[in-house]
Amino acid sequence: MKSEHRRALSLGIALMVLSAALIVLGAGIGSTGFESVFAAHRDPVALQIVRDIRLPRTLGAWLAGALLGLAGAVAQGLFRNPLADPYLLGSASGASLGMAVALSLFGVSAASTLWVVRLGLTGAAFLGAVLGVLLTLVLARGVQQTLRLLLAGVIVGVVLGAAKDLITIASAEILQAIQGFMLGSTGLVGWSACGVMGALGLVCVLGAWALAPVLDGLALGEATASSLGLPLGAMRAALVAVLALATGTAVAQTGLIAFVGLAAPHLVRSAVKTTHARLIVLSTAMGGLLLMAADLLARWLIAPQELPVGVLTAVLGGSYLLWLMHRRSARGGF
Repeated sequence: MKSEHRRALSLGIALMVLSAALIVLGAGIGSTGFESVFAAHRDPVALQIVRDIRLPRTLGAWLAGALLGLAGAVAQGLFRNPLADPYLLGSASGASLGMAVALSLFGVSAASTLWVVRLGLTGAAFLGAVLGVLLTLVLARGVQQTLRLLLAGVIVGVVLGAAKDLITIASAEILQAIQGFMLGSTGLVGWSACGVMGALGLVCVLGAWALAPVLDGLALGEATASSLGLPLGAMRAALVAVLALATGTAVAQTGLIAFVGLAAPHLVRSAVKTTHARLIVLSTAMGGLLLMAADLLARWLIAPQELPVGVLTAVLGGSYLLWLMHRRSARGGF
C-alpha cells in the first residue's frame, strides 16, 4: 500500500510539473512565436497577446481537460465500464442542440434575439447539456438501474443529435458555427471562462472525492456495496450530478472534445493501481495535461494556422485506445 501511495504521489507531482511547463510553453506558441514573450515587457501589444490571449487559452485548455478527465473517471466507475465516457448521458448532444437552437434564433425576432444574447451561446450549450442529462434521468426513471440509465443516455443522444441536424438543415447559415462546436476549440477561452471552469471544477473534484467510497463499493458489485451500508440511490444521483456539471461546463466552453475523458483514467490506471479517490484526482490532472498538450500541438503543427483540437484528441486518443485494446486482448482481458 505504501508503494502504491508513493507511485500515486509521484505521478501526481509529475503531472503538475509537466502541466506547469506546458503552460509556460503555451505563452510562446502562436502566430508571432516566442518573440512576443521576450518583447512583452516593453511592447504593450505583445503583452496583451501573451496575457489576454495565450495564457487564458492555455490555462483554459488545462481546466477543460481536467473537467473531462474527472468526468471520465466518475463515468467509468459509475457504470463499471472502462469504455464509458463523459458524454454517455446525453450531455454532448444536448449541448450541441442548445447551440443550434440559440444560433437559429438570432435574427428571428427582437424578443428571441434579446433572450439569446442574455443567455449567450455558452449558456445555451450548458443549458442544453443539463437538459439532456435530465431527459436521460426521466427516461431511465431515476438512477436505480445503471443499465437502464446507460441505454437511456444512448437513446437521448441519438434523438437530440437528430434534432440538432434538423435545425442545421433548416438554418444552413449556422452550419459552420455548429461544425466548429462539434470539432472543439479553445480559441475563444478567456479569463472569465477560466474562472467559471476553475470554480465549478473545484466543486466537482471535492464532490467526486467525497463520493469515491461508493465507486470503490460499486467496483465490488452492487450487492457488496449495499451490504456495506452505502445509500446507493442517493450517491448515484450525486455522482450523476457531478458528471453532468463537469461535462456541461467543459463542453459549454470548448465544444465537443473527444477521447480526453475516456483516455485519461486509462493512462492513470496503466501507471498506478489505486482507489477511486486518488484515481479521480490523478485523472483530473491527466485530462488537463492531455488537452493542453493537444491544444499546443494544434496551434504549432501548421502555424500560423490552427487545427481543431478535437480532431487531434480523436486521432491520438483513438489510436492509443486501439493499441490498448489490442494489447489487453492479446493478454486475454478487456
